[in-house]
Amino acid sequence: MKRVILADDHSFVRLGLIQILKDEYPLAEITQVGDGESLVREVTLHDWDIVISDLDMPGRSGLEALQQIKLIKPDLPVLILSIYTEDLYAVRVLKAGASGYMNKNAAPEELITAVQRILTGRKYITPEIAEKLLLQSEINKPSHEELSNREFEIFKLLAAGKTTTQIADELFLALTTVSTHRHRIMEKLGLNTNSELTRYAIANHILSDIS
Repeated sequence: MKRVILADDHSFVRLGLIQILKDEYPLAEITQVGDGESLVREVTLHDWDIVISDLDMPGRSGLEALQQIKLIKPDLPVLILSIYTEDLYAVRVLKAGASGYMNKNAAPEELITAVQRILTGRKYITPEIAEKLLLQSEINKPSHEELSNREFEIFKLLAAGKTTTQIADELFLALTTVSTHRHRIMEKLGLNTNSELTRYAIANHILSDIS
């Protein structure tokens, strides 16, 4: 019997995913949680065959949870689901140790395909992700690819017009921590103001994915 831990902060999304999984694996034991902290706790306390996690959750994000999970149980496969297109996050989560990345707009049967492939020890990589991985080997990468995962998260929020105070509240970080990250982001991107940062995000097709 397969043991699945499913993390998403929207209960209706969790219920929909559980139904899809149950149709294919009627005997599967599926546990659901609503945030990254609970996910890491369940992974620490119990054994699972696969983790299916949303990327954006309150507090500890799916990406942060993934990084912690790989430290606790490096062989546990993790499938990341997200509303963001592959070109924005897929490479990041795969490099962080995920076994697959899937857009939430994909057809339900694609979830089963991903799970089946991952449970056999393989990675779930779409043609779009494969192309992105290939492009990563090119020398001239855009500057935002050099941002850390936390910096990239804060970069998106700044580009969307949120203040450092709002970001600190949303990510449960100290205001000074957000301000330090903002300074590093501006330095790495060669920018001086938030309006320049927003224009950079638009030019690189990042802002349109988060608006």
